[in-house]
Amino acid sequence: MPATPRTAGGRVVASRWPRLLRGVAAMLLFAIPVALLGFAVRQQFDPLIRLDNDLIRRATGFTRAHGTVEALLALQAVSQPFLMYVLATVVAVWAWVGRSLRSRALWAFVTMMVAWNIGLLAKVLVRRSRPVLDDPISHSPGYSFPSGHAFNIAVVSTVLVFLLWPLLSVAGRRIAVVVAVVVALVVGLDRMFLGVHFPSDVLAGFVLGVGITFSSWLGFIGRTAATSSPGPSHPV
Repeated sequence: MPATPRTAGGRVVASRWPRLLRGVAAMLLFAIPVALLGFAVRQQFDPLIRLDNDLIRRATGFTRAHGTVEALLALQAVSQPFLMYVLATVVAVWAWVGRSLRSRALWAFVTMMVAWNIGLLAKVLVRRSRPVLDDPISHSPGYSFPSGHAFNIAVVSTVLVFLLWPLLSVAGRRIAVVVAVVVALVVGLDRMFLGVHFPSDVLAGFVLGVGITFSSWLGFIGRTAATSSPGPSHPV
């Protein structure tokens, strides 16, 4: 029988194909609900459209009534996807150079760049127009589904949690997960309260963003951490 491949440390090297297949399967589980939601949007499914329009009117009405326009516009500016990816890339470089998490840092950067383009492609495929309001609060270019801000903040926040997981204490890991969830939710709500995205756009962005990160980790990092990534290999 052929010898089983081993690493320098003597551990059995798991076959890459099972991991890749698990990653593909996970991506399908996340992509199917997003695709169904996108199809409903394309077909102008009346219950969804009416719910979206009703919620967006209520959200923008709340914004005007409580004087939160300036704060929401500031959040919109600082949460631009380009800025988020620049910040995350700086963290990935630090993890590579300063903490020797080379495989994780490379995975993080490639995952983010691929995800960014997938998000743009999804917008072109669905081609949903932005919300039309009598008295709009803010204007954003491009298509509406999925929300780019929600999608990209979901990608960046989850990628950073996976990237930095081996460096964090138990308490630090809990804090990182809570911060990632809160930041993503705040950015998603910002899109709705400014009236630039429907709730279904934000929901689709979250599901697709988290799905890409998790599927990429499952397919390329998995439970067997690279030798350059000390500590526990995953935050599941």
